Amino acid sequence: MRLLSVILLPLCHAILFAGEVPAPVQPALQPAEMAGYLLVGVDKVAERWNAGFSLYVAAWPLLRHYPGHRFQSGLFGTWMHPQYDGPAPANLYTDIEGGLGWWRDTRFPTETPKFIMGGVGPNFHDIANGPAHGAGSWAQPRGLYGVAQLSPWLLFPIDGLNLKQGTCGELFGYGYLTLPLLPAKDSTNGTSLPTGGNSWTLFLATRTFKGPVAFFTPYFWSHSSEADAALAGTLLDSRPCGPNRPLQMETQYIPSVQAVDATGETYARIAPVRFPVSSDGTSVLVHRITAYSSAALWDATKAWFEGGAPASGAIDPAGAVGHALRGQGGATWRIALPATAKEQRVALAWTSLATAIAPDAHTFGYRWSMPLVAPAMDAPSLVQLPEYYHVVHGGAAKPQWVGVRAQDVPPETGLAGVSFERPSEKRPEPYLTPDDAGSCWRTPGPSAGPFQAHLGDGSVVTYSWYRFADQPALLNADLTEREREALQLRVVKLHRAWTRERDYLAPPTCGTLADLDPALLVTPPQGLEAGYVPIATRQEWEHAP
Repeated sequence: MRLLSVILLPLCHAILFAGEVPAPVQPALQPAEMAGYLLVGVDKVAERWNAGFSLYVAAWPLLRHYPGHRFQSGLFGTWMHPQYDGPAPANLYTDIEGGLGWWRDTRFPTETPKFIMGGVGPNFHDIANGPAHGAGSWAQPRGLYGVAQLSPWLLFPIDGLNLKQGTCGELFGYGYLTLPLLPAKDSTNGTSLPTGGNSWTLFLATRTFKGPVAFFTPYFWSHSSEADAALAGTLLDSRPCGPNRPLQMETQYIPSVQAVDATGETYARIAPVRFPVSSDGTSVLVHRITAYSSAALWDATKAWFEGGAPASGAIDPAGAVGHALRGQGGATWRIALPATAKEQRVALAWTSLATAIAPDAHTFGYRWSMPLVAPAMDAPSLVQLPEYYHVVHGGAAKPQWVGVRAQDVPPETGLAGVSFERPSEKRPEPYLTPDDAGSCWRTPGPSAGPFQAHLGDGSVVTYSWYRFADQPALLNADLTEREREALQLRVVKLHRAWTRERDYLAPPTCGTLADLDPALLVTPPQGLEAGYVPIATRQEWEHAP
């Protein structure tokens, strides 16, 4: 009887519901991701332009909603490697590769990008992202002391440099030039290994601040030779920089979801991805990529420090050369399940969405394929890529993800019900710096403060004013007291002559400049106008942005 009941029950069920159409089985939604590079073709210049670079890049909210801490993407930026007389040393990776973007370790993120400096010591053992921000812990720092504050007018938060909230397509100018702040020497931390004299200094060009901000201490690079003497003389403290750098937008994770319809076709939906756009349907994304020789700034500054006429700080055009841009570019963005091997990931049909253009010889951007790429409904200054994609197989050609309209996606995929809102995440941990009386943060310690700056990202920064040579980074830069005092005198000269409101980098010839978060613009206390700098000592969550 048991066997009979098993056979009859389905039969009775079929008879009972005769004439009804069974509901289709809902396919499983699979978490996926989009990652890859957007590439820019840049003409090369002669190798003698090896004393730094600058460029202007657009700053904008890449995603409609910040999707959580798995999200990681830069905006357009570059990688500055050392230049060698022959082949580069084997098995060595080191550079400066920071820029605008979002990172998994950003503690106070919003839709507006932040800027980090991104100094990378040998094979990522040491990383310095800004003053008090880097790899390791305060017990074992591997870059936390790698950047010294130079500007007396700009506070650099530990979590990264903030742009004004809502920045949307404005140009952010930045670059690195080496300054003769510290002479080269024959020793490193008491050993017979050299430390070079390159102080690679971050310069900014924004609407609200212009000029030098901070620099990598030469010791950040050279100290690695203490563990491996073969590194001596191979890093950016000693070497010039290669002038022909890649220019790309590196994306490591944008959230996506995949599903298969009833016929076996694969579809995906991505978080809303956006780009700035002008009224003619094009985007200006990169502008005035420039390489420098020592004649740009180093020579005049060195002569000044040695008793000559004051250097203005403005770039000498005779020491600068622009890289030509010809509207050439590519893309390697792919949508795939996380465990998919690289060679099996399906590429986005990027050329169906955008065409690389050069509005002039020194500008790069895209012309968008309308209406597949459409104006964002809630932000007319942005265009939004299609949210939905379908894998198309083209015979012998490799499959591609092709953008499709929402109404063309089979409803049984369930993708229409997916949303990419900002998730609820735990309260971020504060950034703390050592507070014990014997630490370099307290001895000799600050000259004024503490003060607080309330930022647009919802955090509050506690900072104090330190005598420049007594800031913690320089107390950990392998400098004698005599060397620090000589550096102090040079920086007093800079503070008095190189003010924040005039041009240093050549200004852009198109677009408008971005604003920094206004809370970061500070004024030294009375009596501390030259030779003192603001140093962040704590950053913590204050309220939701």
